[in-house]
Amino acid sequence: MNISLHANLEPANNVLRQLHETRDAFDSVAADYDGPRGNNGLIQDMRSEMWRTLDATFAPGSRLIDLGCGTGLDAVRMAAVGHHVTATDWSQRMVERTRERAEHEQLADRVQAIIVGAHELSRLDGQAEFDGAYSNLGALNCVPNLAEMAAQCARLLKPRGVLVFSVIGRICPWEIGYYALKRNWERLRVRFAAAMVPVSMNKRVVWTRYYTPREFYAAFERQFTLEHWRGLCVLAPPPYMTRIKERHFSLYERLWRLDRRAAGWPLLRNMGDHFVIVMIKR
Repeated sequence: MNISLHANLEPANNVLRQLHETRDAFDSVAADYDGPRGNNGLIQDMRSEMWRTLDATFAPGSRLIDLGCGTGLDAVRMAAVGHHVTATDWSQRMVERTRERAEHEQLADRVQAIIVGAHELSRLDGQAEFDGAYSNLGALNCVPNLAEMAAQCARLLKPRGVLVFSVIGRICPWEIGYYALKRNWERLRVRFAAAMVPVSMNKRVVWTRYYTPREFYAAFERQFTLEHWRGLCVLAPPPYMTRIKERHFSLYERLWRLDRRAAGWPLLRNMGDHFVIVMIKR
């Protein structure tokens, strides 16, 4: 094989390997991912915050794409309030769970669940057919090339179509304090890596990259205008700190009230376990 050709193939092969490892990890947890593993009480509160943003953004009866639908909790909920959802995921077993959920809730006519990763939206037919797209709880952190995905979103959305994404952030004050107290410097540095990093899940690997809002938006700025963004779990604890809610519920509720009020302020909106970002197609 030509040496230069081999050099060009190697990065592509690495990306493909990472995508398959990530898919296998999510396949392995699909059976119980809408339980404590992937939807504990803290995650449910984060999900509710995202739903508030989605409800404020999309008009009734919108045609939407769910990128990284997981077990279908968001897709079925959005269908239940009147939207038509094309639910996509790279994990076959997650898509199967979404179909089962939609059928159980008698919403299969409003939820089309298909095995398509957010990195391969070119496989979706049509152009300018959707009113918007959303993605919740960090699914897009696993996409190797956001710019390619942004171009496909622009192809699929109508003029003035809206993207609403919940993305795992780079600067999480809670996490910095948590791992600093444990003196786990290696884990503390994970979010600050400049490229994809392996994160353990169910004895498998999920390849993830963390972003600040501006870093994330850079991939979309050619086709989309940044409307606004806010931090999520800046003051409220991140989803792995379930003991705070269990043992100090009143404090936990106060922290969430503060989070809703202050996480959109300058500086604070760049922090948090996640951030919610809204962009409009030009």
